[in-house]
Amino acid sequence: MKTRITELFGIEHPIVQGGMHHVGLAELAAAVSNAGGLGIITGLTQGTPEKLTAEIERCKSMTDKPFGVNLTFLPSLTPPDYPGLIQAIIDCDVKIVETAGRSPQEYMTQMKDAGIKVIHKCTSVRHALKAEEIGCDAVSVDGFECAGHPGEDDIPNFILLPRAAEELKIPFIASGGMADGRSLVGAMALGAEGINMGTRFIVTEDAPVHDNVKQAILKATELDTRLIMRSLKNTERVLINDAVERLIDKENELGSELQFDDIREEVAGVYPKVMKNGEMDSGAWSCGLVAGLIHDIPSVKSLVDRIMTEAEDIINKKLAGFIG
Repeated sequence: MKTRITELFGIEHPIVQGGMHHVGLAELAAAVSNAGGLGIITGLTQGTPEKLTAEIERCKSMTDKPFGVNLTFLPSLTPPDYPGLIQAIIDCDVKIVETAGRSPQEYMTQMKDAGIKVIHKCTSVRHALKAEEIGCDAVSVDGFECAGHPGEDDIPNFILLPRAAEELKIPFIASGGMADGRSLVGAMALGAEGINMGTRFIVTEDAPVHDNVKQAILKATELDTRLIMRSLKNTERVLINDAVERLIDKENELGSELQFDDIREEVAGVYPKVMKNGEMDSGAWSCGLVAGLIHDIPSVKSLVDRIMTEAEDIINKKLAGFIG
């Protein structure tokens, strides 16, 4: 399957792995790239240029296919060494960066001068247009269904994707609710040229996370996520658990007076406890509505192959059969 996304990134299939905290490690990124998609190492999980360099080199030892690095630009009193992280990416000759959070404009010159292709995650058409304006090569359009931060507009992909197609000139991929061949064909019918999968890739044999995490997502349905931190304008979609219920109680009790410090225990430093140690109720962790479509734990390669086979079957047989 050839799209502008496969051509841009030099990959076989228009499937991109999401950059997930304490999930996007070398093992998963290499597995996705070896399967013909685009694997992504999560830069802020590594934290320092030295550790990111080591993780990139580890990934290179596992694959000779293209892979990228995710950099999420967050407001912080002590921000990460973003220029140093980008220089590590450049020095390691990685040519693809997925950016998220705040606009990457401040760092675009450094990346573009090094020949890096930049794909920026956006939750609205206006942000996607800004990404196009500042020189991003592609965008990931994230609908309200997505895990993590879906923005504050609450627009699902059935509306957001065709709106993006109406406005954008650069190619875009669809994120949020993507799990199978149906997702890929549906997203492309709405104007996307590929898909981004996060939660679905967690539930694979190759994902380097505790089995408790995979089992929790397997057991979950599309009804088992919650939106938290809405009053802080930092909405996050997470899987329901004891900590999330406790957090929601605090939000309901404090209302507009809620401060981050009130919920720090439920959201700060959670991911290593969950993803590495399997402490499922230790805090709030991201999960998409797509949990309702996840029913097994395949290898990354078998999942990608299945998606592409299913997509081809839908296009060539099921949809073609409607014409007559």
